[in-house]
Amino acid sequence: MRRGILRSKWVVLATAAMLVIALGALGCAKKEEAPKEEAPKEPIVIGGIFDTTGPTSDVGKDYAVAAVDAAEYINANGGVNGRPIEIIANDYAYKPDKAVELYKTYVDQGIFLIQGWGTGDTNALKELVNRDQTVYMSASYDSGLNDPTKTPYNFYVGTSYGDAIRGAMQYVKEVGGKKVVFIYPDHPYGKNPIPAGKAMAEELGLEVGPDQFVALNATDAVSQLTNMKKFNPDWAWIGGTTASTAVIIKDAAKLGLDTKFLINVWGFDENLPKLAGEAANERAYGMAPFTFYGVDVPGMKPILEMHQAKHPDDNHLVRYTQAWVSMMVMWDALKRAETLDGPGVRAALEQVTDFDTGGLTAAPITFTGTDHRPNTTLFIYKVDSTGKQVPVKEVTLERRAEWLGQ
Repeated sequence: MRRGILRSKWVVLATAAMLVIALGALGCAKKEEAPKEEAPKEPIVIGGIFDTTGPTSDVGKDYAVAAVDAAEYINANGGVNGRPIEIIANDYAYKPDKAVELYKTYVDQGIFLIQGWGTGDTNALKELVNRDQTVYMSASYDSGLNDPTKTPYNFYVGTSYGDAIRGAMQYVKEVGGKKVVFIYPDHPYGKNPIPAGKAMAEELGLEVGPDQFVALNATDAVSQLTNMKKFNPDWAWIGGTTASTAVIIKDAAKLGLDTKFLINVWGFDENLPKLAGEAANERAYGMAPFTFYGVDVPGMKPILEMHQAKHPDDNHLVRYTQAWVSMMVMWDALKRAETLDGPGVRAALEQVTDFDTGGLTAAPITFTGTDHRPNTTLFIYKVDSTGKQVPVKEVTLERRAEWLGQ
């Protein structure tokens, strides 16, 4: 009997020991199977060269804010195949030498993609950009940057200045205009599209009067408009930014001019009627490659959500939309790039075909290895008699081979 009891004790003890061992093994197995935390993925760093304090800061501030906000949106929506992006946004105050300095700093840091700004600095950088194989997405829509045989690493998402000014001349002809004058700052941004506009005016049989130079920081344009009045044009092209455009239009009203104004993309936005007042009514017409901020199109939804979350007390402009589109096209290319370097992103951008901006642009965006014009379509808006900006028509330019890079 006692032997049976001892045997039973040994059985119980052995069973208990085995159970302890089994539970321990199970615990070890669970530890081994527990997923390891992944180390944070290295961000893809993007350079930013913006004007937030210089002579184009009236349109540059919103653009810079939007680029930073868009980076946050990209990261909240998966980043670049799981990797976040980080944009370094620096102000260069519209000084080309400062832009060159920033650019060199970025390249030294291994940055291969930059969101840039103006015409003068973008052109000053183009040789360095090509040498270093740095993708440079600018807010300058200078036509001289869209021929990849000359500037293979330059891209932008707005209808080119050359096509915009040609579209303006087409409109002048369509509405029965006969005489036109070009008003612009004596600066690459203002001057570069003028040959395209004059050639188009001549092709259409329009008479062209003397050019008038009005600086970006002008506070008075009476003398230039008095000179223009001698020619008495039906229409005048304005190639400045919103602040200088408002000065021109107000002074035109003071002088009693009947001339109407066709204004480039950077001179016509939601602030113009506020700055120019009633002088803009039925006188100011804008060439608009982008949908105005807040318009009810699908692509505006994430913009408005970001605005509500981060800037509920601010009023943003179409400039915000412009930067947002540039960042979305960049994001698409980064996700598809076979290699995350300049040549890889350039190749991915050159495969962008009918990129749908959700109505944020007048037409989808396409780049090829032989043509970096994003599209050739834009809206024409006007300030109506009540001070509202309303669409007039949509203009599409021919994609002529001889206009590439012009």
